[in-house]
Amino acid sequence: MKKFLSVVLAMVLLLAVSACSSTTSGEEKSSSGKKVTFTLSTPDPDEASVSVAAKEFAKVVAEKSNGSIEIKVHPNGTLYGGDPSAAVKQLGAGSLDMLVLSTSLYANFIPEFSAISIPYLFDDKDQFVSFLNSDLGGELLSSVSELDIQGLGYWTRDFRQITNSKNPITKPEDLEGVKLRVPNNPLWVEFFKGSGAVTTPMDFAEVYNALQLKTIDGQENPIGVVTSAKIYEVQKYLTLSNHMADGWVVGINQAKFDKLSEEQQKILTEASKEIQGWALDYDTEEAKTAVEFLEKEGVKVNELTKEQQEQFVEVSKKAYPTFKGLVKNDEFFGKLLEFVGKSE
Repeated sequence: MKKFLSVVLAMVLLLAVSACSSTTSGEEKSSSGKKVTFTLSTPDPDEASVSVAAKEFAKVVAEKSNGSIEIKVHPNGTLYGGDPSAAVKQLGAGSLDMLVLSTSLYANFIPEFSAISIPYLFDDKDQFVSFLNSDLGGELLSSVSELDIQGLGYWTRDFRQITNSKNPITKPEDLEGVKLRVPNNPLWVEFFKGSGAVTTPMDFAEVYNALQLKTIDGQENPIGVVTSAKIYEVQKYLTLSNHMADGWVVGINQAKFDKLSEEQQKILTEASKEIQGWALDYDTEEAKTAVEFLEKEGVKVNELTKEQQEQFVEVSKKAYPTFKGLVKNDEFFGKLLEFVGKSE
């Protein structure tokens, strides 16, 4: 009997050692910290560029963290009812875990973000990316901490383009009298009024019908919107004007970020940076495909030359006093103009 009990005790001890060994091994696999699961909201549909990038981000984070961070992507603004201002507040309060939202919408809370979308501020996408990754861009990203949000990084968006049903746009005079839908934002209104257009602020949900009924002549958006919203069905001309930049802020609730291990925090910021390059390449290829598709659909496409763009740059510069007032930070505005070589 004693021998039997000794054997049983030995087996129990062996199992205990094995269990400890297994637990230790598991801890090594998830040494980046305890497993956490986050939801990540995007404003656009599942197939849109930002949602595709978000899913790639989730994949990279899972790989880098060895599964200790799981991110579930929820597109189309479903977690915040499609209200972007509410989304920022919910992110800061913690009812949203993570959010990807445009820099122009963050301007409703931090005016300096308006500066990014000043028309023709950036010469090209390379200069735009350089700004986002500069100390000045980092300073702007860090400012979201006042909203109880940790900025993980920026992703780029395609520059905005012009469509209309009247004529090709090659110079400001071509916009004279064109009824153009713009967002209800002085950046858009001042610039296009200065170019001669009849600006018509309107919710985007109303744009297709307004174009179809010819109550407006045109609109402006990234080219991906022209295809996804089927704007090409009611527009004849597309001008690759590249007139405005906009970025995505990748944010996480500050309190939830602070609870992560240092390694997990590092993984999130590094993955966000990695996806910036991935998304830039993805959008570039998508834009090429979109132009080919639109041309097949009968849309007449023209791209502004550098000389033609300069005429629009001059229109934008005339509105700098207004733009400076929107930014509400003269020092930041001056540094930004100096960065892009367009000082007042």
